[in-house]
Amino acid sequence: MTPKISKPQSTDVPRERSKKPKFIFQAPKGMHDLLPLDQPWWERIRRVLTDVAEFYNFTRIDTPILEDAALFERGVGAGTDIVEKEMYVLKTKGGDRLALRPEFTASIIRAYLEHGMSRLPQPTKLYYFGPVFRHENPQAGRYRQFYQAGFEIVGGESDPVYDAQVILTTCRFIEELKIKNLTVQVNTIGCKVCRQNYKRKLQLYYRSKISSSGKKGEGICKDCERRIETNPLRLLDCKTPSCQPIKEQAPSILDHLCTTCNNHFKQVLEFLDEIPLAYTLNPRLVRGLDYYNRTVFEVFAEGFDVALAGGGRYDYLGEMIGSRVIPAVGSSLGIERLIEVMKTVQIPLPRHKGKVFFVHIGELARKKSLPIIEEFRKAEIDIQEALGKDSLRAQLKVANDKHSPIALIFGQREAFEESIIVRDMRTGVQESVPIVKIVEEVKRRLSMKVDATPLKVAPKK
Repeated sequence: MTPKISKPQSTDVPRERSKKPKFIFQAPKGMHDLLPLDQPWWERIRRVLTDVAEFYNFTRIDTPILEDAALFERGVGAGTDIVEKEMYVLKTKGGDRLALRPEFTASIIRAYLEHGMSRLPQPTKLYYFGPVFRHENPQAGRYRQFYQAGFEIVGGESDPVYDAQVILTTCRFIEELKIKNLTVQVNTIGCKVCRQNYKRKLQLYYRSKISSSGKKGEGICKDCERRIETNPLRLLDCKTPSCQPIKEQAPSILDHLCTTCNNHFKQVLEFLDEIPLAYTLNPRLVRGLDYYNRTVFEVFAEGFDVALAGGGRYDYLGEMIGSRVIPAVGSSLGIERLIEVMKTVQIPLPRHKGKVFFVHIGELARKKSLPIIEEFRKAEIDIQEALGKDSLRAQLKVANDKHSPIALIFGQREAFEESIIVRDMRTGVQESVPIVKIVEEVKRRLSMKVDATPLKVAPKK
């Protein structure tokens, strides 16, 4: 008998299968998705923006997301936070130095010059809507990719009526969104001539506020110490709490205006008085960009301390980017901020009329469904369906949830008879109609404007 020889047992310790950590992609920091649930708010804003812009004779312009970085460095200002800290800059394979646009105005003036818009009837009235990019510290209501809308009046004369019209259009847009009790803070920062004298006064005042002890809480912040020499007007734009009492005692630009700027500002206020529009003078308001001159403003809603819109006159921007002085005034609005306010005060969105809903029963009916749905598309009648669902009850529930006034029920019997059942979702009454006449029948019923409030009617067994 041959003895069995057992195989030697392995002394190796079995290795545990290494578990790779599951990686889930997320939106980049500071970027956010616009989800289907929020789309009705965005659609509301886009629709109101278009209506208001068309009423006041503004036409739409869209500029590239990427621009030459120097456009913003010259136009927005090398000493601004946007250019110094927040601009996304990249170098292409061809060696071009480009930037994701941090704002629209410089791009619009570039387009105005590049495409010879000065040959159009002046002034040229433009509006825009789209994303901008700033490398800020993300927080509630502030993103690195966010959306702006705005109105610009470019060319013609530096007429105060256009300043007032931009303010008016901006406020009317916000009011059309049902945001009430707006207040406009308005100021002037003068022109090249009178502003220089004011800057010197401002520098002298702030130099006296630099802390000699170096103790925290004494004197002005480090950013303001730097701005004294690089960009004095930005001193009035500082948000650091310790700088606020100092800012309140700073010299006022209103005491240093030349005659021309004083008259211009006086006329702007006279136009606003005629509208009428609630406004307050804020001699500390300067805005954060270098291209502004004369009128500047911000718009606030009652109960909110963040500006929903801002803007002003920027006659020197064309010259700053290498061309000539071009009279211009404009505004910009933060879309996420507007939506946040609309949600906070619970502004109801308009209820959309439900679409006709197509219901299929059985595989044969589903196969023949698409040509019928296409006939409604050709007739420009909105129609919805749930072809992935089989149950009649489930499909009628979807129709009811979507507030559809009419359901079209198409089963195997109807497919053979070339007919379709038309069901009134309010009353549950239904009748059979030949397929060749279904589009006209639906048109007739929709034109009757019956009450489309749905009732939860159980499907007939």
